[in-house]
Amino acid sequence: MWKYVKRYLHFAILAALCMIGEVLMDLIQPELMSRIVDDGVLGIGNNNVGDLHLILTLGITMIGLVVFGGFCGSMNNVFVHMTAQNIGNEMRKDCFRRIMTFSFPQMDRFGTGSLVTRVTNDITQVQNFVAQFVRGMIRTTMLTAGSIFFMFRLNRQFGLIVLCAFPFIVGCMAFCLYKANPFFPRLQEQLDEINEIMQEDVSGIRIIKACVREIYEKVRFGKANNELVKVQLRVLVIFAFMNPVMNALMYVVVVLILLVGSYEVQSGVTTPGTIMAAITYTTQLLNGILMLVMLFQNISRGAASWKRVKAVLESEPELKDGDFDGETEERGKIEFCDVSFAYPGTNQIVLRHINLTIHPGETVAIMGVTGCGKTTLVSLIPRFYDVSEGAVLVDGRDVREYSQKALRDKIAFTLQKSELFNTSIKENIAWGAPGEQEEKIYAAALIAQANDFISETPDGYDTVVAERGMSLSGGQRQRIAISRAVLKSADILIFDDSTSALDLKTEADLYAALSEARPKSTKIMIAQRIASVRQADKIVVLDNGRIAACGTHEELIRSCKTYQDIYSSQLGKEGESDE
Repeated sequence: MWKYVKRYLHFAILAALCMIGEVLMDLIQPELMSRIVDDGVLGIGNNNVGDLHLILTLGITMIGLVVFGGFCGSMNNVFVHMTAQNIGNEMRKDCFRRIMTFSFPQMDRFGTGSLVTRVTNDITQVQNFVAQFVRGMIRTTMLTAGSIFFMFRLNRQFGLIVLCAFPFIVGCMAFCLYKANPFFPRLQEQLDEINEIMQEDVSGIRIIKACVREIYEKVRFGKANNELVKVQLRVLVIFAFMNPVMNALMYVVVVLILLVGSYEVQSGVTTPGTIMAAITYTTQLLNGILMLVMLFQNISRGAASWKRVKAVLESEPELKDGDFDGETEERGKIEFCDVSFAYPGTNQIVLRHINLTIHPGETVAIMGVTGCGKTTLVSLIPRFYDVSEGAVLVDGRDVREYSQKALRDKIAFTLQKSELFNTSIKENIAWGAPGEQEEKIYAAALIAQANDFISETPDGYDTVVAERGMSLSGGQRQRIAISRAVLKSADILIFDDSTSALDLKTEADLYAALSEARPKSTKIMIAQRIASVRQADKIVVLDNGRIAACGTHEELIRSCKTYQDIYSSQLGKEGESDE
């Protein structure tokens, strides 16, 4: 944590100095009050005649010290917040930057809910830890040590009474913290679970309502929330017992001070003002110890949260950047050289010994049954994952040699699920190529067959899209996502089943316009419909992670059993619908 603290160490030092000033003012007050009572009111040193002038002088002095102490306390709060908030701000930004470098398997291991908790709640706990440490450690240490010191200075007997009670107070505090500490990591884990459920349910609210599963999800959320409350209550109960015990110990100390003090007053060894000051110091000592308990509680919780934040900050990206970011002679050539792949953490082979060459400007379709590895295959091109064996070459260079930015600048990718953002249609289209002129945005929308429906919206291209594009139909979302890919001046266009919601005419118009506008770009499309792929230069049929066949539509109809089965099943369904 030091690398964050040292950036704002000057604020922390100023906060510490202000806190020292505030605590010193608090420690001086009881002694001045003792003089007011003994000399000003009772007149013990002046034949029991009070001294109004002394009362006024010391009273004004105390008021001045209180004002100065209040000023120091206010400035301490300002500098503490400047320290903690800036540290939290830097941590939050660094965490987000690191998350943006994570590979898909890393995202899966942490989980969306957990990452949200770490970047929000955990960093807030770390901020509180820093603030409490800067403010509380100085205050509690000075109040505790200072109160005991001034007690001995006032009366040695009073100091010994407090010192004898101190081990019992510290023991009680240590026992409670020992019991409570194991629950702090569990609190954060329960928050992870709640955030996971919230994230899933909010994003899937339509399917929940469609399946009438609201009650089930309420129960699931309720169970997770009850577990969180249960853990919190255990911590609170521990500290609920501690406070009365600590208060009882300190009241015992006060009673003993009064008892001893009464004998000493009668024998003339001490004065009433000294007893009053001793009781005030005892109260300050109690406040210091109670604050110390809260400080250690916040430190314990903050330390648990810091471990979770640190796990994100210290996670190295699994996909290491290459150092090649230059131009290549070829543009749009893709080669799979004996590629095999299994997802990290699993032993299940998804792709087996894939050998495939796609030449610049070719249109290649990939087909196969569900789960045969189509999406996995194209995900290796922009290096969303690294191959387990073999190599994927783009323009003659291994994708692992490229910097990820240089590689992905060559590729435009539309996913199976169209991801749109809560901004205007124009900005959604320009997301992959920010700064492009409006004319190019309109041209991309025309190619993607999106211009007509966009023009019919109330604000045209400035129409704001709802979260995740839910204000649009599936086909409209897909066409905006395709517009985004087309706008990017990429050598390779990959469509991962991104036209599934389009009717055949719109899809045919799309591919015709794309071929005319981007004849030199390599186009790879994953599709389930024969009608979508039959005009492709090459169709690759995957079966159980292997290439079962590769050729044109006519060639595969004659030679590939898997392709024939797909063709027959789709023709059969079309025939049934015609009837």
